[in-house]
Amino acid sequence: MTATAQSLAEDARRVSATASEDWLSVIIGLGIFTLGLASLGGADLLGWTVSTSVWTDPAKALSAVSKAYAGLGGLSALLATYAALLVVLGASAAALGQDVRRFAIAFTAVFWIAYIAWMLGSNAYLAANTPADLQKFGVGWSLKLTNEGGYIVALVVGLIIANIFPAFADWLRAAIRPDFYVKIAIVILGGFLAVTAAGRLTLASSLLLRGVAAIIEAYLVYWAVVYYVARKWFGFPREWAAPLASGISICGVSASIAVGGAIRARPIVPVLVSSLVVIFAVVELLILPFLAQTFLWREPLVAAAWIGLAIKTDGAAVAGGGVTESLILAKNAAEGVVFQPGWLVGTTAAVKVFIDIFIGVWAFVLGYIWTNHVNRAGDAARVSEIWARFPKFVIGFVATFAVGLALALGLPKDLAAKLPAAVGEANAYRTIFFILTFFSIGVLSDFRKLWRDGFGRLAAVYVVSLFGFVIWVGLVISWLFFAGVKPPLAG
Repeated sequence: MTATAQSLAEDARRVSATASEDWLSVIIGLGIFTLGLASLGGADLLGWTVSTSVWTDPAKALSAVSKAYAGLGGLSALLATYAALLVVLGASAAALGQDVRRFAIAFTAVFWIAYIAWMLGSNAYLAANTPADLQKFGVGWSLKLTNEGGYIVALVVGLIIANIFPAFADWLRAAIRPDFYVKIAIVILGGFLAVTAAGRLTLASSLLLRGVAAIIEAYLVYWAVVYYVARKWFGFPREWAAPLASGISICGVSASIAVGGAIRARPIVPVLVSSLVVIFAVVELLILPFLAQTFLWREPLVAAAWIGLAIKTDGAAVAGGGVTESLILAKNAAEGVVFQPGWLVGTTAAVKVFIDIFIGVWAFVLGYIWTNHVNRAGDAARVSEIWARFPKFVIGFVATFAVGLALALGLPKDLAAKLPAAVGEANAYRTIFFILTFFSIGVLSDFRKLWRDGFGRLAAVYVVSLFGFVIWVGLVISWLFFAGVKPPLAG
């Protein structure tokens, strides 16, 4: 087999695996969402799912998400949740051709380490965020992270494992699938956002329209500048510059792999670019939400959109939106302003989803240019590649959003009153998949190994482009479109 044929075959395998993973994320996300809605008909099928509260007494940290299952106990709810996820994700591993036994063993370790990290992050000294909470739990001080500070704890634990215990990190990799976990979470998130938005349709519509501006920014402004920097300032060939520009400016891993395949780059190119994107996403995730809390807490939706434009992987961006929401809502609450939860993370997710939708189109455009004008030896790009590279999980997000909105607006009042609780049970799994995403991103971030793989010049392009241009332009655009727009007040 020739080198070109090997590259094409590898590209086909990557596209096929990504598409299969996308469809599985849609199936699992829709399944969880549907099971949550069953409680509207009197069948509480997810009420036994574990939930974690802010705590000082570990015995009171865990409980079932529904009061109907209060007698189950927190530990039993956690065991039941683990068992359900093991079955569902084990079946997905089999569908993707993985070694199911190896996945099950690794996933067991991943789940328990990640969830314990989440519990630690829910300790009152980290999570209590109002004077009333401090008094309730009898603590004199707190980092005021809310219990979503557990995401940061999970990320840090993953980083420690990756960089101090690399052999253990390699052993865990069978169950380290951050993109898969976050795609499921985003599908579930659609329904939660719909119910949140139902009472404020004008504001929700405005936010969606403003999110469209992110497409023009990312695809036309960001991409051109980063491509120019990579080519002219650092001397990268086109094969490297195009995936690098796509990874930095659009949507990280998905964009770099799709564009790398479209222009027939060697497989190593999108792999290294994707690894670089993950590393910098971790750095941004540890820094940007706290900068947003410090400087943008009076403009919460500016902060939310900025996170979506600045962090370049779906997992880290949406997770970063969640952390930013918890930090900013906590700071506003301390000042006596209590916003409804969900609007900030919804804005971040909307920005990312709009960008993701056009990955397939952009890959096709670049593939057409490359095969017809840059590398004429290749086969011409086909329109079918737009669908092949389209992120299918977006379909799931749109479906749950549409169903949630239709139910919120169309149900009789007595059933509509039960809808938030029903969606909330499904949303508990969104939280769990976020936890798994944060931990997985950390485990993938072995800084020493990546540096040995020749990251110096690639990292330099990223530093110059991201911190010299991308995050600042993203901040300006976010300010122009979202300044003065506030989430609804709670109640």
